[in-house]
Amino acid sequence: MTSHSLFPVVFHLNGEKISIQIDPHETLYSTLRERLRLVGTKGACLEGECGSCTILLDGKPVTSCLVLTAQVAGRKVTTIEGFTNEESIQVLQKHFVTDGAVQCGYCTPGLILNAAAFLEKNQNPTENDIRKGMEGNLCRCTGYNKIVDAIKNAARTMDQK
Repeated sequence: MTSHSLFPVVFHLNGEKISIQIDPHETLYSTLRERLRLVGTKGACLEGECGSCTILLDGKPVTSCLVLTAQVAGRKVTTIEGFTNEESIQVLQKHFVTDGAVQCGYCTPGLILNAAAFLEKNQNPTENDIRKGMEGNLCRCTGYNKIVDAIKNAARTMDQK
């Protein structure tokens, strides 16, 4: 990157307004991990296929490897680091651990963020709903049954509160 090609972008990241100088071709994934050191956002394929780099953009799950940082100007970006105090995330994290949905953990942040956004829209999902809602997130370790169980049990726990 040369300094003449950089320009400022202002957006909200995990509840805080930030301004950063970026290259026009820089992906949000690169900005988050490499420049801002938010390493909870993982990158496996970097082609938008695996979901490991999932973040929330204005509350909706997106793969950060396919979003240019310039596209988030004025918008709200939430990473796994920004969800630490959210009750839904705490419940999801608890169930991912207790229900055995975490193996190596590489895909977990993307799964948790996608599941949280999914449960915002569907508080009483069927197993089929969960499988459809989580289609964009791949896991090489668990199979998917334990992930589905964790999301289903988290929905029940949240419903009881």
